[in-house]
Amino acid sequence: MDSMSSEANVKDKDAEGGGLLDTLRVVFHALVLALIVRVFLYQPFNIPSGSMIPTLLIGDYLFVSKFSYGYTKYSLPWSPNLFDGRILGSEPERGDVSVFKLPRDNETDYIKRVIGLPGDRVQMIRGILHINGTAVPRERIADFSGPASTCNSRRQETIQVPRYVETLPNGVRYETLDCTAGGDGDDTAIFEVPAGHYFMMGDNRDNSTDSRYASYSGVGFVPYDNLIGRADIIFFSVDEAASLFAPWRWPVEIRWSRFLDLID
Repeated sequence: MDSMSSEANVKDKDAEGGGLLDTLRVVFHALVLALIVRVFLYQPFNIPSGSMIPTLLIGDYLFVSKFSYGYTKYSLPWSPNLFDGRILGSEPERGDVSVFKLPRDNETDYIKRVIGLPGDRVQMIRGILHINGTAVPRERIADFSGPASTCNSRRQETIQVPRYVETLPNGVRYETLDCTAGGDGDDTAIFEVPAGHYFMMGDNRDNSTDSRYASYSGVGFVPYDNLIGRADIIFFSVDEAASLFAPWRWPVEIRWSRFLDLID
């Protein structure tokens, strides 16, 4: 009996050990798969500011396709200096909503819309975007209704902001906001986009630090190698005022209608 009992105990311990190893193996494989997806396919990002309203709202969580433009050192976690240039490179299209490393520090992630391609001349005249000397058509539509933070105000109220639809030369259409007539970025010099660089702008024109502002204080021209990927889809969204400590409000603070929205 003692021999049989000892044998049973050994088998039980072997089973427990095997079960633990199986669990660790599954966890390891899951981590490797997640790393492969993050590095080579899709990386999640969240939107902390209002520079891309109304296309993207504070509290949106989205997937960025890293394979859209190929891979640079910035495609990897912590941007190790393993290689120069871009592997399997593909150039962005005008109108893409893209994530990139801020040129002045090569560390901070920014998200803006690709407006100017290499060789383009970009200018704002009285709030109207001009590309290569031609005004980009824009159409006034219903005002955007949102929190005062949309226009960089700390007031606790809902405001109405003039909203437009712009149509780029390649036919890409998207909405923009105009918080302030005659704002700082509404009239600019002509920006000639250098080879291998891009001109980026936020859709919330008066609340966006972008390529209209020099690289020492703004974004400036964005090098091709700084591009991380194209923003493709919103997978989760929650109101900017939501709190982790008030779970009873989550059902009304989650923006259910934005789940799985494609980003134009």
